[in-house]
Amino acid sequence: MTTWPTKKLGEVTKIEGGGTPSTKNPLFWNGDVLWLTPKELSDFSDREIFDTERKITSEGLKHSKLFPAGAVLFTSRAPIGYVAIAGIQMATNQGFKNFICNEKILNNSFLYYFLKLKTKYLQSLGRGATFTEISRSILTKVEIPLPPLEIQKQIVERLDKIAEAQKLNDGLIQKTDELFQSLLHQELNPTNKDWGTKKLGEVIEISYGKGLSRDSRVDSGKYFAYGSNGPVYRTNESLTNGEIIVIGRKGTAGALYFISDPCWPIDTTFFAKPKNDVSLKFVYYLLQTKGLPRLAIVTGVPGINRTTLANVNVQLPPINTQKQIVAKLSAAQNYKTQLLAQKSKLKELFDSALARSMSNK
Repeated sequence: MTTWPTKKLGEVTKIEGGGTPSTKNPLFWNGDVLWLTPKELSDFSDREIFDTERKITSEGLKHSKLFPAGAVLFTSRAPIGYVAIAGIQMATNQGFKNFICNEKILNNSFLYYFLKLKTKYLQSLGRGATFTEISRSILTKVEIPLPPLEIQKQIVERLDKIAEAQKLNDGLIQKTDELFQSLLHQELNPTNKDWGTKKLGEVIEISYGKGLSRDSRVDSGKYFAYGSNGPVYRTNESLTNGEIIVIGRKGTAGALYFISDPCWPIDTTFFAKPKNDVSLKFVYYLLQTKGLPRLAIVTGVPGINRTTLANVNVQLPPINTQKQIVAKLSAAQNYKTQLLAQKSKLKELFDSALARSMSNK
């Protein structure tokens, strides 16, 4: 077993902050110098960044600092821990502490992955009352394991491959969402189709969810909890059995969930069971095209009236057609479920590989 030496970041990098030119001086803005803020990295998933929302002029740059391509850009406040590598030279505001690596001993992508692994630790080092900030003096003392440069590059290549698989998987999820929405509106468009029109209340039985005492709720068991599976409690009892649609009544008015297990819908919801010869899953898909949140009346907390909901017009094809449409739409959703499971596995693989790579062994 090989133990890698450690170095302080201040020994293997040059750490410098950025700055913000006065926004009151138009001579400083709308130039051709890239200027980055922490907000732009909040949903940034790539490693390298090549553009910024705002640009400054050469005059403005006198009040900031230009960093070279390859610099590791790290947000040191509001919040601490966003990280990217400058794909081309750019400036940043004062919410960054940026690293220029000694390329003879430290690969910048290796540092990038190290900082991502240590996000929570680095956040814990932040100081401040209004908002926390990690100072340059603290960052200089943070220790990083330092395997030989060639091994650093091998680690980066391994992590890059997993990250690329994650990116491809995320792309498939997005395309599946787009496919589902296209199918949804194509299959459920009643134009030029001999579909009958009914009121929603004629098709499904709409009931109110009920409150549940705190003592009756449990943290485990086979019943669903509030969250991705719908606004329903975990409980040793069940208000419903079999398939239901849960519809947000207050708060998240119009939100839709399809639940097939015993559950207890909470008192801010409606729950619906089918009437007559109708596919409940078809109705669930159909309601996604009806814009139910628009039915909410805003009087404090947005809410939907049951009578208003029951009077929504719905177009129903014959039951066999309903089942055929459900099969198509469910196939797309099932594929997305598989992709989401793959996403979770890839994240576990990446997190494990990242932790092992930086374990100083």
